[in-house]
Amino acid sequence: MITFDSFLIHYGELSTKGDNKRAFIRQLLHNIKDALADEKLAYRSSRDHIVIALNGEDPAPILNRLQEIAGIQRISLVYRGSRELSELQAQALELLQKEPGKTFKCESKRADKTYPLDSYHLSCAVADYLLDHTALKVDIHHPDITLTIDVRKDAVYLSSHDYPGAGGYPLGMNGKVMLLLSGGIDSPVAGYSLLRRGVKIECIHFAAPPYTSEAVLDKLKDILKKLNVYQADIKLNVIPFTELQLAIYKNVDEPYCITIMRRMMMRIAVGLAKKNHCLGIATGEAIGQVASQTLESMDVINEVTNFPILRPLCASDKLQIISTAEKIGTFEISIRPYEDCCTIFKPKAPKTHPHLKECEYFESKFDWAPLVQKCIDEAKPIYMSHGQEVFGKTEPK
Repeated sequence: MITFDSFLIHYGELSTKGDNKRAFIRQLLHNIKDALADEKLAYRSSRDHIVIALNGEDPAPILNRLQEIAGIQRISLVYRGSRELSELQAQALELLQKEPGKTFKCESKRADKTYPLDSYHLSCAVADYLLDHTALKVDIHHPDITLTIDVRKDAVYLSSHDYPGAGGYPLGMNGKVMLLLSGGIDSPVAGYSLLRRGVKIECIHFAAPPYTSEAVLDKLKDILKKLNVYQADIKLNVIPFTELQLAIYKNVDEPYCITIMRRMMMRIAVGLAKKNHCLGIATGEAIGQVASQTLESMDVINEVTNFPILRPLCASDKLQIISTAEKIGTFEISIRPYEDCCTIFKPKAPKTHPHLKECEYFESKFDWAPLVQKCIDEAKPIYMSHGQEVFGKTEPK
């Protein structure tokens, strides 16, 4: 008895990478093996695909994890068939007899151009055999079953089950950034967007005890547990921001407090990012969403550094962001009613179009540089690995 016994992994944007393709495939295969380390599987990779032999394992939970791995465009549940036509026809018959439905069509893809039949004639040969040996009828427009015949050099793969992958690039291929993680809806989605592009994240959070509670940290850990699905090990840096924040509100006119606070946060984030070998800063900002996210505000905030600042959600609609947050499981966590340092000291009328000279004037009124360095030096690391907090660790894997 034969059955679909392997997954055929189709690469996504890897095909656009030319000479770097080997490195991308190695990274993707490493990520797949890491995600499925507890399963007894066999792997074989080539320039065009990865084959995962199930060895009798249940395909459903394996598929669920594969669909979360960046760099995979499509996943096919397949049977590794024969290159001999008569044997292939018999195998297709046995496989389709187990599938529910009354109509079918055959689609052939011939990656191996040395195969004696072209795609059209191979589809016809298999379809004719199935018509002769079953009660199935052909429907090329809306079939109940689509049998895909994928001709490769190593085998001919038969499939009637295709599933979408996450797309994007394999995690780890595009460096690491420092993500400003507030605990709101947007920043976890920004992190997820970067993970899908192959960018690893390390996180930074600004805490202001006693004005913010320890419950905020529990909320952040729960968010990171959800992101651990896409990056198994994530480091969170908790910044003691109270002293600097109070200095800001003592020396800065209220409308400019948010802007100055964001400039200080950016300085701290950049300092810690460079210290921890990150290649950029990432935020969950979307243009115009709040006072500090106008283009004018972003401009004066950016002025404190020439370090790359990524805003993956800058042109996203709020409903799109919420939809993604629901998809990755962070939305219900993010809306828990715990305030962060941005909301606790929120001015009544923040400046939406701040001027750089005004920012420089307010910053000249107090000695902020030692306070920024103190925040960097006293950052408290929290490590989340595979959905659990890890203690006694110095760096993530």
